[in-house]
Amino acid sequence: MSTTVDNAVNVEYLGEVYRTGQGWFCVDPVDQYVAKTLIETGSFGSGQLGLLQRFCGEDSSVLLLGAHIGTIAVPLSKRVKNLTVFEANPRTYQFLSANLKLNDCANVEAFNLAANDKEAELRFVLNTVNSGGSKRFPVHQDQAYFFDNPEVATVQAVRLDDFLRGKHYDLIFMDIEGSEYFAMKGMPQLMAEAQVLFVEFLPHHISRVAGVSIEQFVECLSGFETMIKPSIPAAYHGDAIRTTLIDMFHAGIGEEELIFARGHFDIVFGPAAP
Repeated sequence: MSTTVDNAVNVEYLGEVYRTGQGWFCVDPVDQYVAKTLIETGSFGSGQLGLLQRFCGEDSSVLLLGAHIGTIAVPLSKRVKNLTVFEANPRTYQFLSANLKLNDCANVEAFNLAANDKEAELRFVLNTVNSGGSKRFPVHQDQAYFFDNPEVATVQAVRLDDFLRGKHYDLIFMDIEGSEYFAMKGMPQLMAEAQVLFVEFLPHHISRVAGVSIEQFVECLSGFETMIKPSIPAAYHGDAIRTTLIDMFHAGIGEEELIFARGHFDIVFGPAAP
């Protein structure tokens, strides 16, 4: 079965299609987080999108890991030169593919793969109530990760420096529910060439999902000279980056996105781009 929006695009019918402030979106009606918010408010992830737009422009190449159904990828694609996106959850990837077609995102290259430190097959938890919380099988099987009795599937994972050999990105964005450490270990070259890196920082993802130490995590970020914590906002430099991350970890303080940048600078957040 297919559905038509404005007689322009046909996509395989997966769920209900809604026109939102961020574009046309086919959503999974089972999802009570992203889909529900998008339907009820007309947007999702607008704060992240606003921050991203401050660090990239029409000539930018962007790598987005954890694209989910495309609530960031779709609007961001209209503001950058090109966008490469990864989504590991095979069911969510179907919605992502449909939404890229619905919104005519011709400058987006999408892959149904997980980012990892090596090529491998990973066990992957396919959450349904909050599909955005789907993740690699956690080292510690806390009930919070399995509250909706999710299916556990096998997904293909790749080392991004190998898979994207020859590619260059000005900005890298990661929201991959505990796989950030492994993704960073697998793309030191891509990170070395990027000017800006966005990373979700949740202590329980580092310790309970990835099962690594905060010191291991911080080491992956050693090449960046500035860290911005948007919730305050505040900028940290040099050794203060490492100290702040370790303190946040031990205090159990997370951040939706931490921003790491080349060079030493301070930042004042003005109005977001319209």
